[in-house]
Amino acid sequence: MRLRSTFLFLAFGLVAVAGGCGGDATSDPESARCENPSPTSDQATEVGDHREVAVRFTCEDTVLAGTLYLPSAEGRYPAVVWVHGSEEQPRLGYGPIVAPLVEHGIAVFSYDKRGVGESEGDCCTSPGKYNLVAADADGAVLALRSRSDIDPSRVGFYGVSEAGWVVPLADSRLQPPVAFTALVSGPSVTTGEEKVWSDNAGEGEPGPLTAEKKAEATQALEEAGASGFDPAPYIKQMQTPGLWLFGGGDKSIPVDRSVAILKQIKAQGKDFTIVVFPGADHGLVDTVPTAPEAPKALVSWIEKTEDALKRG
Repeated sequence: MRLRSTFLFLAFGLVAVAGGCGGDATSDPESARCENPSPTSDQATEVGDHREVAVRFTCEDTVLAGTLYLPSAEGRYPAVVWVHGSEEQPRLGYGPIVAPLVEHGIAVFSYDKRGVGESEGDCCTSPGKYNLVAADADGAVLALRSRSDIDPSRVGFYGVSEAGWVVPLADSRLQPPVAFTALVSGPSVTTGEEKVWSDNAGEGEPGPLTAEKKAEATQALEEAGASGFDPAPYIKQMQTPGLWLFGGGDKSIPVDRSVAILKQIKAQGKDFTIVVFPGADHGLVDTVPTAPEAPKALVSWIEKTEDALKRG
């Protein structure tokens, strides 16, 4: 599996390129859960126009470490848990993904994946084996819900790329589920379909997705059919508002097929918002020249959803 999320923020000390992960099925047991993360944290530190808090929590006997970014004023804030793409990923720095949310009064928690940075354990899970990473994501949500500076009824997931498979699984296990989910370039197709698409669309090759490559990949996708892990059953279980942002020129995931699946599920009465930015690629949030509205659209949607939650 070569699903990538090319979020390159060198100016902020973050390089988060998600590709295939190694590992084996034994590192991702079916029984993986994180119901009692026992969070601990340091005192908040003022950093410019915001505050940062070091937070640790435990899942499956493994301690994970991250940073909670908060607005500068004291309060009880809504929050998002950042869910990484695949492979080794450190926590996000205070950059283009985090800052717009914090500036609009939304806290952000991002942690080092297992075996990365200050987090213990081994990275990563086998393709399609998402129980352990989903458990970690749930543990992060529960850790935030326990804090006095976070409103536990207004915590959501925000993720990219492979998070499209992880987040629906994680959300299906939480009671209550998260308040909202926002996914960027997150596939709703199976893991097998993603591989067929990326192999035939020219992922990793320079240049945009051409009409010829798209036609070849679409035909190969139709011939291959679905296989591997399927997120659709978990997406169907989602009871909270969901946002999906896609780039029409994505060479990693089949956007047309993903959108079609989501629209079918949305027709069953789900509160889903689906936005496609023509010409934008898989790294949607950081390719601002090709999709300048994407970060703004995400913040605006979260704010709108937050207003609805406040009204009850």
